[in-house]
Amino acid sequence: MRALVVANLAATTTSRTMRDAVLGMLADELKVDLAETAHRGHASELARQAAAEGVDLVVALGGDGTVNEVVNGLLHAGPGPDVPLLAVVPGGSTNVFSRALGRSRDPVRATTEIVDALRAGRTRRVSLGTVSVRGASAVPAAVPDPALARAAADAGAAAHPEWTAPRWFAFSAGLGFDADVIGRVEAHRRRGRRSTGALYVWEATSLFVLGRERRRPAMTLEVPGEPALDGLFLCLVSNVAPWTYLGARPVNPSPEASFDTGLDVFAMGRMGVPRMLHHVRQVLARRPDARGRGVHRRHDLDEFTLTATRPQGWQLDGDHLGTATGLRVRSVPAALRVLR
Repeated sequence: MRALVVANLAATTTSRTMRDAVLGMLADELKVDLAETAHRGHASELARQAAAEGVDLVVALGGDGTVNEVVNGLLHAGPGPDVPLLAVVPGGSTNVFSRALGRSRDPVRATTEIVDALRAGRTRRVSLGTVSVRGASAVPAAVPDPALARAAADAGAAAHPEWTAPRWFAFSAGLGFDADVIGRVEAHRRRGRRSTGALYVWEATSLFVLGRERRRPAMTLEVPGEPALDGLFLCLVSNVAPWTYLGARPVNPSPEASFDTGLDVFAMGRMGVPRMLHHVRQVLARRPDARGRGVHRRHDLDEFTLTATRPQGWQLDGDHLGTATGLRVRSVPAALRVLR
């Protein structure tokens, strides 16, 4: 079996020593090639090339951003039987997708689990999501996807030429508050500061208390067959549960989200600091159940649209991608085969 390891040595916990250990373990089972990323979007290019060359397995070694790029590269022409199998070795700060697959947080142990899964032939298909963007600013070029583009046109997207081509996400998408928090943390990382749970908490707290968006909610959620829900300042889309982690602690606003169902939405409207703190405690609880005034949840959605009256930050799989005035979101069942 031919395998390509796509390694991002700029990821938070990925090092050359760890990369060499992973390669050595995989080389006992596979014919392995290594490709290291050199710039943003490079992992997508490498995965796309691997798919075109008939590689059997692509291993993403890095954080969730690396996984997102690899997924977009593998599925550049849509799902199909010839798409390579995906495995993930965690090398970032949170590694949500890897942990959702049941992988250890330790890269070497996770590689042992991958080898065991290969020997046993354990694979599964997971649902993923796609996002088309309207009013985008500073958005990386979407990976062309003819199959999805045709489906979008059939659904009426041709009447809205401002929507971009669909882009895949593995576990989350968001418009508004959560994306702005991620953008603030990424700004710290560019200045050399390490990404930690404490940094996320600090930025989320200061943005909520001092920011203006939650006082002037600008977003609307539109689900087919339902009345539009407006007055929102946060719209978080989940494909797995938990949504993310603060170190070892799960953050679980949509506990029913699963690779085996459609997408879940957790949205918030105007609220004050005491009520926000109440809901934060709920999503961090051992048995999360965030409900009440100002909180809106939807489960197992096939498609929906988020729109905004002014530009909002948006994110996919924990990467801030600029601003937008709309996201058109769809669930794609059984989109990708992964090792389990």
